[in-house]
Amino acid sequence: MAAKSGYTRPLPLAGDTAPPPPSAVLYVANCGPAVGVTDADVRSVFGAFGKVAGVQAADDSGARIIVRFHEPAAAEAAMAALHGRPCDLLAGRVLHIRYSVPVKPKARPGGSVPVALVASELGIPGIYMVQEFVTAAEEQELLSAVDSKTWKRLAKRRVQHYGYEFLYETRNVDSKQFLGELPTFVSTVLEKIASFPGVKDCTTRLVDQLTVNEYPCGVGLSPHIDTHSAFEEMIFSLSLAGPCIMEFRKYTKGSWRAPSVVNGVDEDSSQEAECIRKAIFLPPRSMLLMSGEGRYAWHHYIPHHKIDAVGGQVIRRNSRRVSFTFRKVRMGPCDCEYKQFCDSHSKRC
Repeated sequence: MAAKSGYTRPLPLAGDTAPPPPSAVLYVANCGPAVGVTDADVRSVFGAFGKVAGVQAADDSGARIIVRFHEPAAAEAAMAALHGRPCDLLAGRVLHIRYSVPVKPKARPGGSVPVALVASELGIPGIYMVQEFVTAAEEQELLSAVDSKTWKRLAKRRVQHYGYEFLYETRNVDSKQFLGELPTFVSTVLEKIASFPGVKDCTTRLVDQLTVNEYPCGVGLSPHIDTHSAFEEMIFSLSLAGPCIMEFRKYTKGSWRAPSVVNGVDEDSSQEAECIRKAIFLPPRSMLLMSGEGRYAWHHYIPHHKIDAVGGQVIRRNSRRVSFTFRKVRMGPCDCEYKQFCDSHSKRC
């Protein structure tokens, strides 16, 4: 049966060979306007068994309909009297009837997690976001600049590294392999970062490493925490071209463990089901700062979706998304207070 009507066949219970129990909804074949049967005819015939709540087309054929009763007992009586038998009130037409049930709605992108539009709605310490951090013209200049450079292809996306190369196999960097200063095309972004909300007083450069990621339509990122020993506290992520939802997860029983990465694809290393989930919408040209607890103790994750549900609206990911992630390479072990998620602490134990 076509699910276009919003109804489908009831599924039998697992291991049960008996027919499904009666439903208040019937799917009726060989009945409808294409075979000369009007809604008034249907209501007259089926109304003899109980109050009819509604009649609608089951598909585009015009010869199959859905009849909804208020009570399953009425549908059961109609099924017993009319299924497979000539109906005198319909010029002897033989109806083919079976029970029907509403189609279960598909889970919406992001599940049941509310999607915040501003960082303050998340309630995660250390997470900040500024919308329209760069102008549309600056966005195009940044995209043109990286598109003129050489991309490195991974399994599901393309990347570029500046300052230091990020090593996906270990989710770390080789601090002895300096690639050079950050490119001049991000100079404006670096100037704006210095006045970003949540940035603490810093006597050294805020960032010295940049990873540019290009995500094709619908491609996301597995849940992970940027390795503590690899980078300092503040991580900035500038979203360009396409939007996405970023989800944050705090695993109550989780701890740091060596990551598993295959061809640049980070696999989900957090298998515990118990976690707190929060999400935020990242529109194009927005800058996100992860610091403190939000950087050290919460996994961040971009679901693999072609569409996202945001504030009752459907946002389509119908273009690529390019992110500029700015970080500062750590030159020694991490000494944060979030030992549970810290690889430096794990190595000392």
